[in-house]
Amino acid sequence: MNTRIALFFDLFKLRIGLVIGFTALAGLAVAPGAAPALWRTASLALAVIVSSAAAGAFNQYVERHTDGLMARTRARPFVSGRLKASPKWLALIALMSLGSVVVATLATNALAALYTFLGAFIYGVVYTVWLKRRTWLNIVIGGLAGSFAVLAGAAAVAPDRLDGAPLWLAIVLFLWTPPHFWSLAIAYRKDYEATGVPMLPVVVGDAKAAQAIFASAALLVLASMVPAWYGLGWLYLVAAISGGAFFLMKSAALVLDPCRRTAMANFRASLVQLSVLLAAAIADATLLH
Repeated sequence: MNTRIALFFDLFKLRIGLVIGFTALAGLAVAPGAAPALWRTASLALAVIVSSAAAGAFNQYVERHTDGLMARTRARPFVSGRLKASPKWLALIALMSLGSVVVATLATNALAALYTFLGAFIYGVVYTVWLKRRTWLNIVIGGLAGSFAVLAGAAAVAPDRLDGAPLWLAIVLFLWTPPHFWSLAIAYRKDYEATGVPMLPVVVGDAKAAQAIFASAALLVLASMVPAWYGLGWLYLVAAISGGAFFLMKSAALVLDPCRRTAMANFRASLVQLSVLLAAAIADATLLH
């Protein structure tokens, strides 16, 4: 049973999917207006998670040959043979995507459903199929996937309004993805070199990539403070400053010594920073207002 659960999590990248669902809840929490009924909120979160899971499975299906050449991904289900790649998987992925859009529409509205779809489309098609092997900007544009999860949550509350805290939180998610993923790319640069994927460290080297990570992390931290001026209060601001300071400290260490150890430490710091920020946004918006 544990093996099947692990297989399920690996195929659909549910660890990422759960974070994306949490991101949608943060967008919903900070949006101005009355929150939807609990069942509507839960349905939207589920739709976002399923949509993200479909995109994750599509990514693995498309990249199964390349994944076999990388140490980080060679144990994935389609590569290891635990699952056999066939058109049936594409049909299932399409049904999951369609189902998530239908559920989001029925539970909230068409705009929230559109954003739910666009988040998966950006990751599955724009990033994986169109950009990943063509440009180092792949993950920069791919960062929009997380932004659309925020917008889906916000649209469930205020479909006719896109500004203030929800918009800035979407910008934060966009800015968060590059330093997060470039840190991982430094740690696995040889893998990306071997497969011809032009991640930033492959293109400019680890040292310059580390500098870009620090600069983008600094921009992220500054942007993360802005929602405090659009309705979020002291709890959110404290989280933005403390989590941001932790991330910048690890990013500075990466600049001083760009190696696998410091890159993975910064990768983990980015996860801590985002988790603290989203949790504080939800708590501040729901408990203190």
